[in-house]
This record gives sequence, C-alpha cells and structure tokens, in this order.
Amino acid sequence: MTWLGRSAVFLDRDGVLNRAIVQHGKPYPPATLAELQILPDAPNALEALRTGGFLLIGITNQPDVARGTQRREVVEAINATLLAALPLREILVCYHDDRDCCTCRKPLPGLLVQAATRYAIELSSSFMIGDRWRDVEAGRRAGCTTILIDAGYAEREPVSPLDYTAYSLTEAAAWILKRVQTKEGGKG
Repeated sequence: MTWLGRSAVFLDRDGVLNRAIVQHGKPYPPATLAELQILPDAPNALEALRTGGFLLIGITNQPDVARGTQRREVVEAINATLLAALPLREILVCYHDDRDCCTCRKPLPGLLVQAATRYAIELSSSFMIGDRWRDVEAGRRAGCTTILIDAGYAEREPVSPLDYTAYSLTEAAAWILKRVQTKEGGKG
C-alpha cells in the first residue's frame, strides 16, 4: 500500500494512546512496561481513523532518557507494545531535553516534518492530537489541524489557537472523520 500524498493523524503517546501517570496534576510517562495501560478507547478510535484512510503515526518526547531517569530500552519496549496492539505505522521519538536545542523536540515540528518526508504526507491535510500545549504547538508549526485532548492537567494551556478541544481520543477521531466527510461532501 502506498501512502503517497496521504493525510496523516499524528498522535502524542502518553495521555493520548496510553494512560499518563498523573502526579500533582502533571502527566508523566509510564516508568516501566508494567505501568503501561493502553487507553480503552484507543484501539477502536485508531481503527476508525485508519479505515478513514489516515496514516497513523505516534510522535513523542521522551526527555527522561537525556535526563538519565529512564532507559531508552524501556521507551522502546513501551513503543513496541503499542505498535503491536494499535494500528500505528510508526512511533517517532525525541530523546532530547530542552537544553539540547534539537529540532525534533515538541513544540518544534521536526518529528512531524521527518514523518512527512519519509511517507510523503501532506501536512496541511493532516491532524495532530495531543494532551499538552507542546503537542498542539508542534502541530500548528507543521501546518496541521490541531486537537487538544483536555485531561485537566494543572499546567500551561496552549497559547496558540487550536482547532478543536476533545475530552477523549474517540471524540477527537469522530471530529476528524466528520470534518473530512463534510469537506469531501462540499467538493462534489
């Protein structure tokens, strides 16, 4: 199957695909494979998007590797489990911290641009779903339509305009599919 010229849905990992570990109102990734819990609505929501013709790509910051508080092997094991359970094409990871000044760490759009180049994705017809301001900003900078899954974290809100706020991945997927259906219906 070729993805040339296809639209994609980019998905943050922790808090969107799997349950974030929330401590004092702030989300953290699972520290071990045993802590990984795929969100109950993720399989069906992603299957609906895949059936709708979207390439599905995970986009995640994992700075704890650079900080020395997480091992890369654990991140890779979590990603492998997600890839085996969900219809994702790939999960792209930034292992850097802010001080590394890389272009792949969200809110910069480097991972989205990398995926667009690799899979010939049209970013302007693609979507970024995330649960934090960095996700929304990366999507905006890449030219994607942005969706925030509002998990009620006690942290900074997105400052850039976002296109939609949802309260679950199911709601976000339904909004995307309805939006695409409405656009296609308007063309013909």
